[in-house]
Amino acid sequence: MKRESGADNTKAMPDVASNSMVDHIGGTLDWVGMSEIHLPARVSDTRVGERPVSTSIQAYVNLANPDAKGIHMSRLYLMLEETFGDHSVSPASIEQLLGNFLETHEGLSTRGFVQFDFEYSMRRPALKSSYAGWKSYTVSIKASLGEEGLCTEMYVEVPYSSTCPCSAALARQLIQEKFREDFQSGKVDVDEVFEWLGTEEGIRATPHSQRSIAQVRVLLDKAAESFPITALIDSIEEALKTPVQTAVKRIDEQEFALLNGQNLMFCEDAARRLKHALDPQPCYRDFWLRVNHLESLHAHNAVAIVTKEVDGGYLPIP
Repeated sequence: MKRESGADNTKAMPDVASNSMVDHIGGTLDWVGMSEIHLPARVSDTRVGERPVSTSIQAYVNLANPDAKGIHMSRLYLMLEETFGDHSVSPASIEQLLGNFLETHEGLSTRGFVQFDFEYSMRRPALKSSYAGWKSYTVSIKASLGEEGLCTEMYVEVPYSSTCPCSAALARQLIQEKFREDFQSGKVDVDEVFEWLGTEEGIRATPHSQRSIAQVRVLLDKAAESFPITALIDSIEEALKTPVQTAVKRIDEQEFALLNGQNLMFCEDAARRLKHALDPQPCYRDFWLRVNHLESLHAHNAVAIVTKEVDGGYLPIP
């Protein structure tokens, strides 16, 4: 339809939230908002500065007014775009965002929440050679703002290799028995044994190992100015000693085998290593961690869970 020149054709849009014919059932709600909001962003990493990431975001406010029909969802989305179009994702910008959530929902909401989920790529060198490659780590940043102030936590997943100590002992026993069988004459020649150790007949058994995953959640210090993503991942990999590799040559694969042999661990050992590594770091007010050994022997997984054990902190739940 052709518009008339100079006429105001703006129509009054129906406000269903305010004038719905549906009977209103009063009551408060813990969270109302949106999930799966996909936005490009820059995250502020303590060690490496700003890094571009592609995020999936959840944004919520509570509905504290039992008589209100709902919240202003579009405002949450617009403020996300506004805030992180100009600023990197940092504790300060998140606090600003959540403060704006509450300011624009005055009389409706008293708490705000946001969560950023993304894959974080890091270039990692090989163990021995000059090779290097990219590894991707699952990362989440969550923050809530209410009467108690800003609460920020970070979550990472780190893959590593674990070799079963029991399986290693059983493999060594079979090798011992084969050695006795092949050298029962009692006359042992060093060169002959050396050659024997390099054969499949000599090393007749190997321990089983599996790809494993450390899931770590940390509550950040209130004074944090950026997110210690790289620092936390480095701490985890340094404690476990057997991070999965990217591009490798045979010299790297041999070194990886050596590291696995020198760091035999049950899931309980891995969990204790991580607790020992994170406990003294003051930037983490609390932590929850779960290690998952994706068994190659069994069809099920071996799991251990541990927390920092602070009053009112994370519960040791799966």
